[in-house]
Amino acid sequence: MMRTAMKRRRRRRRSHGVADQPESRLSMSSCSAPRLLLHLLLVSLLLASTCAAASSSATENAQYLSPKMARIQRHLDRLNKPALRTIQSVDGDTIDCVPRHQQHALDHPLLRNHKIQLAPPRKPASTSTSGTASAASSSNSTGARARRTAWQTWHHAGHCPRGTVPMRRTTADDVLRGRRSLFRFGRKRHRRDRAPRAANAPDVVTGNGHEHAIAYTAVGQQEVYGAKATINVWDPAIQESNGFSLSQLWLLSGSFNGSDLNSIEAGWQVSPELYGDSRPRLFTYWTSDAYEATGCYNALCPGFVQTSSRVAIGASISPVSSLAGEQYDMTLLVWKDPKLGNWWLSYGDGGASQLVGYWPAELFTHLSGHATMVEWGGEVVNTSPGGAHTATQMGSGRFAAEGFGRASYFRNLETVDAGNSLAPVSLDALQTLAEDGGCYDIRKAYDDRDGWGTHFYYGGPGHNPACP
Repeated sequence: MMRTAMKRRRRRRRSHGVADQPESRLSMSSCSAPRLLLHLLLVSLLLASTCAAASSSATENAQYLSPKMARIQRHLDRLNKPALRTIQSVDGDTIDCVPRHQQHALDHPLLRNHKIQLAPPRKPASTSTSGTASAASSSNSTGARARRTAWQTWHHAGHCPRGTVPMRRTTADDVLRGRRSLFRFGRKRHRRDRAPRAANAPDVVTGNGHEHAIAYTAVGQQEVYGAKATINVWDPAIQESNGFSLSQLWLLSGSFNGSDLNSIEAGWQVSPELYGDSRPRLFTYWTSDAYEATGCYNALCPGFVQTSSRVAIGASISPVSSLAGEQYDMTLLVWKDPKLGNWWLSYGDGGASQLVGYWPAELFTHLSGHATMVEWGGEVVNTSPGGAHTATQMGSGRFAAEGFGRASYFRNLETVDAGNSLAPVSLDALQTLAEDGGCYDIRKAYDDRDGWGTHFYYGGPGHNPACP
């Protein structure tokens, strides 16, 4: 009877789709289901709590960083105009080909009604042949002075079409590296400690960390409407991340002791803070109030109007000179257009020269007329790391006495007169200055045999036994 009853129960289970299992296992399975549900519920609650905490933390960080980054992004949107073409340079730069009439320069309040000068200005006529030296010269005491022309790295990756201007794209990293306000980004540090200067002294200030090795024309000696020089290009070592080394020409006018100094500047510089690397780069600068609130480097504020589709301000220069090896240089000419009064920049010499663009006359007060002083030379900033003089190099990092192939040079110094003619600077009219000859020095000379005319060697290593 018992066996018959058990068979009947098995048949009923099979008919209802229930597996033939021991009753004890069925009982355990029915008990574990609520436990599993409880476990899943606890895990869900834990995950929800963790996500809520993470979300809360992210929200707090976003509230802290977002306003700052939003301000930076708005600033970058004003700087980086929409491009018709974008070129990725092998040196890491991004070059945007921006329509000429949409460039950031025209956002300046003084240029709202400015019409871009497209007709090429009349270049100054040369009154000598000193600036037409051949690439390979006859040998002299320093050996054959063979020179080559330096150009720009981004050209290896592409070109900008006509009607556009190449602009080095500014990034948030560029802004953040400077650790300054957006208003001061791209500007020289304000010289609050500007000391009184002699009437015929160059516009340099000792004691504020900036050191120079420069040549200059005497103030008031003549009205100057431009300047020209060919500058040896190197890649000097920079010790501090906020240090720099540059080689440039200055055109100056106004009160050197006050706040209305006007300055136009162009040359090459190495500045890890500004560019994020140690490559030499073509740069421009301008100010109409002694570096207080106007002007900036390159196109980091409105002002300098670019016209060339081939030359990018702020782009790296290559190749560069090597010690006892190939020497590379670049020729810069800045002059005032006699017709419209704009100050133009030309890069390169002879048939290879390019009109880069101009500083509109509207930007200036004293330079709306003429310059009263010209300076050529090198500058570094000495932050005295660890209490010692910086080891940041100027020029090639070698002193002037080492000469061609080792020391950096400026050659064929010329100025532009009121008749829009280039005139060589006489050796007697050229004065020199170096604040500390044990750190950086300068030596002027004249050589007509190689076509160098009035020139000088300059530079130095910075920190050394003579410069503790």
